[in-house]
Amino acid sequence: MFERPRSGERALLVRVGLGQSPSKDELSEFDALARSAGADVLALITGNRRAPDPRLFVGSGKAEEIRSKVKDLGADLVVFDHALSPSQERNLEALLQCRVLDRTGLILDIFAQRARSFEGQLQVELAQLKHLATRLVRGWTHLERQKGGIGLRGPGETQLETDRRLLANRIKTLNARLDKVVTQRETTRRERKRAEIPTVALVGYTNAGKSTLFNRLTGSQAYAANQLFATLDPTVRRLDLPDARFALLADTVGFVRELPHELVAAFRSTLQEAREASVLLHVIDAADSNRAERIAQVNEVLQDVGAGDLPQIEVYNKADLLNEVPRVELDEHGGIRRVWLSAQTGAGTDLLIEAIGRFLGPELVHRHIVLKPEEGRARAKFFAAGAVLAESSLPGGAIDLEVSMPRQAFETLCRSEQIRLEPTDKTCAHSEAFLKSGLPTSWVG
Repeated sequence: MFERPRSGERALLVRVGLGQSPSKDELSEFDALARSAGADVLALITGNRRAPDPRLFVGSGKAEEIRSKVKDLGADLVVFDHALSPSQERNLEALLQCRVLDRTGLILDIFAQRARSFEGQLQVELAQLKHLATRLVRGWTHLERQKGGIGLRGPGETQLETDRRLLANRIKTLNARLDKVVTQRETTRRERKRAEIPTVALVGYTNAGKSTLFNRLTGSQAYAANQLFATLDPTVRRLDLPDARFALLADTVGFVRELPHELVAAFRSTLQEAREASVLLHVIDAADSNRAERIAQVNEVLQDVGAGDLPQIEVYNKADLLNEVPRVELDEHGGIRRVWLSAQTGAGTDLLIEAIGRFLGPELVHRHIVLKPEEGRARAKFFAAGAVLAESSLPGGAIDLEVSMPRQAFETLCRSEQIRLEPTDKTCAHSEAFLKSGLPTSWVG
């Protein structure tokens, strides 16, 4: 048993291929994850095994190699790019005489550094505590049972039992707080559904450019950087669409290979935005040589969280790095399949907005409304929206307007101006001719 050091970022990385050698892409992502957590990477040790060793995960020979490297390089920490069992972690720490962290613990540490909102911090702390709860068994010398002696004998509680009780209480408190946050989010979602406001969710592999695209489309200033898990907190902003319509655009947490189950469970309210979206914008790094594998991994996580059957528009970002022309590609049925663009330069983002508008459908309202003489401001707003097809005067100074405009914008304007709509036989059916118009297999800006 040894006293675990409380600090130190000098890290030794270990990645073992199970059944096959670890790929260059896996090693590169592992290195990026460690550096994103702030580790000073000293060396990377790789190996091959048919199956994990029950005691140390790696074989005894590889464990000795790691121990020698730790001693020679003065490492404070050994990070495994695998999920270790609590016993494997303890056995490795006893052998290596330094802290040992697995892939789940590494990603949790990155999330703890990046969470900014109250909800995000609660979610990360909850995931950390649940992960830690399985790793309390005699991991530190201060958890040893209290020793007896004159005046000290009798019923007592071990430090281990105390820590377990404190953890359980804290987890209960966090769950209660998160339930309140989830309730608030559910209320907001119900209001959006009642107002028939569509939601568009950005999903994709971490570092694909989701936050940069989010800022470009909405004019926001959400944090974006060229690093893994740059942003974690759910953000929802208004997205203006053609024909005076709008939708709500939600930025979600980025996915990664072997995303820990603790995080999928903890970020359930964040991922709820993806589950209840009208359409998903699957942001893909077009310049990534392994983009096909990334697409499959994101779709796998979407399936796990219950969003696998939602319609998607694939957004191939960073097209400028491949000298690709910004364009929209359609499938054999004329539906939107993918959009090529550059969120960094803005090239092609107008095509994406147009594609979202086409996908959501311009449900038009075509009808006559009668405005009283004192409702001149409402008349001006209909004209400003370009919705007035004809105007005629009625006895008493009233005005008959024939309007045609998207249903969402029409209902929003009527609510804001408190216009009472009367049933009329002049109401026309909603027009969907826009969707049925002949479209090419692709179009470019």
